[in-house]
Amino acid sequence: MKRAIWILWPSFIVGGAAEAVFFTLFDPMDLHVFGAPIALSRTGVYTIGFFLFWLVAAVSSGFTCFLQKSPAEINRLCPLEPTARPPGCPKREETGAGGG
Repeated sequence: MKRAIWILWPSFIVGGAAEAVFFTLFDPMDLHVFGAPIALSRTGVYTIGFFLFWLVAAVSSGFTCFLQKSPAEINRLCPLEPTARPPGCPKREETGAGGG
């Protein structure tokens, strides 16, 4: 839950700021999609624009959180069976070890 707030709240702020800057420069009624004018009201274009900017910012923030994971967090949930893990992995079970 904490990571969701870390991602969604800053991206909400950035989405709002990006929308303000974008629609200060461009009139929603002058925008075209695939060569055709947008058939929505200004409010509709503002709404869709905000959610698109928010989505882009959330993906960026989410990717940043993903890249900040420590090796311990990444290795905690290893999808490989213990015998299939690469050599040197501390959680690897050696097969055929003489032990003793």
